[in-house]
Formats: sequence, structure tokens, C-alpha cells
Amino acid sequence: MANTHGESASEYEPLALTGGIPALDGLNVVEGGGVTSALGFRASGIHAGFRANPERLDLALVVADEPCACAATFTKNVFCAAPVIVSRHNLDDVSYGTARGLIVNSGTANAATGSKGIEAAEYVCAMTGETLGCPASEVMVASTGVIGVHLNLDVFDSQVPNAFAALSRDGGADAARAIMTTDTHPKEFAVSFDGGDIGYDGATFTVGGMCKGSGMIMPDMATMIACITTDAPMVPDVLHTALVGAVATSFNKVTVDSDTSTNDSCYLFASGAAAPGAAPIEPGTAAYDRFTSALRAVCETLARAMASDGEGATRLITVRVAGAADDADADVAARTIANSPLVKTAIFGHDANWGRIAGAVGRSGARFEQHDVSIDIMGIPVLRAGLPVPFDEDEALRRFERPEIDLDVDLGAGSSSTAIWTCDFSHDYVTINGDYRT
Repeated sequence: MANTHGESASEYEPLALTGGIPALDGLNVVEGGGVTSALGFRASGIHAGFRANPERLDLALVVADEPCACAATFTKNVFCAAPVIVSRHNLDDVSYGTARGLIVNSGTANAATGSKGIEAAEYVCAMTGETLGCPASEVMVASTGVIGVHLNLDVFDSQVPNAFAALSRDGGADAARAIMTTDTHPKEFAVSFDGGDIGYDGATFTVGGMCKGSGMIMPDMATMIACITTDAPMVPDVLHTALVGAVATSFNKVTVDSDTSTNDSCYLFASGAAAPGAAPIEPGTAAYDRFTSALRAVCETLARAMASDGEGATRLITVRVAGAADDADADVAARTIANSPLVKTAIFGHDANWGRIAGAVGRSGARFEQHDVSIDIMGIPVLRAGLPVPFDEDEALRRFERPEIDLDVDLGAGSSSTAIWTCDFSHDYVTINGDYRT
């Protein structure tokens, strides 16, 4: 899956989401699903002019038919962008509330732009709200692209009406393309589930979404922007609790290059349109468990797609750490391995160099004894009880042809475990980031 990061829109094809999808018990994958698979939502993606190439879509709009519950998670980077500040404020600084839609531009991040950037983001919300017929506070805004460049508001003035006119139930695919930066593929996914056995007879609920992210990615919030929609009935605070839980095991378990973006945002809208007038789903119920399972499936699949499409990547890498003393140790051990340039370049070179994995986990700060550690690479035992195990190098080379590489480490120090998704480092990663602004 070598990345080319081409400019022509015709080069973009949907990313193959291979393997690793969370347990889908009671869930159905929606073929070609995305951010408009749920009832009550329309979307569009157009070329507005933020990018010079007229074939690049660069303005996305996702709109609910009616104001609905909205929840969000945002970057924890202190150097956060103006859209993050404004959207957080529009959600009453608690990251949940009521909203009508989300507008996203690509090409310019509106980060490190001071008070002028804040005013620009506020203006975008106000003029989009006027177009949608809702208050500015019901519009979420996101931007992605080059940092330190001011938005061209004239483009919004002329093109938001065009994006509004293009809204449709079939517009999700265009929206997913319009939010891309160095991504090579749009990232979309959706699942549905029956409400009949969980208290909502006759209803079929859908959770679907889109995201972008290819580089400058590591939690908190993996440069990532995600928009997820559902037609299940939810109240804002419960929706936020569900989103935080799903993000913790998905987008916040992704790292491409250990850099946390200034613009990371994940939005979740709930229209309730699949069960009009029904009581909201409540925590502690079978319906809530089914909904959160669907939400996790969407978030984890999109998160894996981001790692798979990392800048210059040729392989998706799943790092699993088991036997940790606690969850924090499991996370820091897995994250240190996933962020190691030596590990990532070894994978690119098809080198089963377990010493780099051992070295990374050894400096991670996780608690363990060297003689308790085991390491497997692609299912091949390479370390047991802290000592190397002979293995077939030719078989390892054959397994390196797989699109996904699994690294498994057991610390032998407890019962906690986790998984982190990352990718290899290739020559292209340096080229892409060395030439990012030029």
C-alpha cells in the first residue's frame, strides 16, 4: 500500500479496510457507508479554492436536518487552532450540546493565527449558520492544512452557498475527500444494528463516519479530523460519555509520528431520526451497550485506516502489549514501541529486529523484569524469558509481505493489555514532510 500522495482527485480510491475490525456481534457493515449513512444527515464536498488544483475538493459540509445532540473531543495541544477554540466554546466549553452542522476546509489550518484567526472561525460559523438558518453557536468548524496562514474569508463568502446547494444523502463520499490533506485515500465506514431486541421495535440504527489523518498524528487526539453521525436517539451528555470512551480505545491509540496536531477534533452528531419520538438511549441498558459497540467499531476501523495511510507508509503495524502491571504501563510500553523510529524503519526494511523492540520497551518506563519478557513478530516467537529464540529468517521475510505487521510483547508483570496502531517509516515520509509547504 505504498503512498503516493498525489494531487489529482482521480487518484483517490476508497481505502481497503482489511482485518482487525472489532467484534461485530449484532452489527452489520453498511456497504459503501459513511457520514451520511445515518438518517437525518446530508453532506457535500466541493472545490472552493483553498487549494490551487481545481480537481481537489477542499470544503466539506455535514448538516443535520434538524438541530440535534452533538458531542466532541479535541486536541490537548496547548497550541490549539482557532477552530478548536471556537467549536469548544460553541459547545459551552463542556464539549457537548446541540448543533446543526460541521464545516471543514482543507489546505489552511487557521492555527497560530491569533485573535484574527479566532475572528475568522467565528465568522465562518456565523455565515454558515445564516446559510443553514441556525445560530452561529450551532455550527462546528474545523480546518486542516498549513499552520500559521490566515483563512481567505472571501472563499467562504462565495462558496458556502455552493456547498449548501450541493448537500445530499449521497454527498458523504465527496465530504470525505474534501477534508483530506496528505491522505492518499478517503476514510469512511458505517455499521447498523436492529433495535427490536433492545427496546426499539421497528427501528434500525446506523452509526457512520469519516475522518482524515495521515501525518502529525499521535494522541491526545490522533492531524486528525473526524465526523461521526448516528440516527439513534441520544442526549448530549450521554453522547459525550460514549464518544470519550470510544475515542480512548481508537483514535487515541493511533500514532504515525508521535506528533500531536494543533487541530485534532472528533465530532459526533445524533439525529434520533431512526426512532422519532422515542425515549433517548440510557447508560446501563442493552441499547446503550449495542450503540457503544457500534460506535467503537466505527472509530476503531477509521483509526486503523489512519495508521494504514500514514505518510509514506507501506505497512500497518499493530503493537500489542500484554502482561503489564496496569493499563498505564501497557499503554506507555506499546506507545514507545510504536513511536520508535528504529522499530518503524526495521519494519520498512523487512528486518525482524527484535532487539529494537526490546530496547524500546526497556526505556518506556513500564515496570517489568527482563527475564519475564516474551516477544513475537508476525506470530513468530523471537524472545522468550528475556532470551532470543532461533527463528526462520526466510519465513519472516515471507510474512513481511503481509499488509499488516503484528508485534506482540508480553511483559510478564500483570494482567493489563492494550493495542496501538502505527505504520512503518519509509523514504517517502521524509520527502513528504520535507516538502510539505513547498
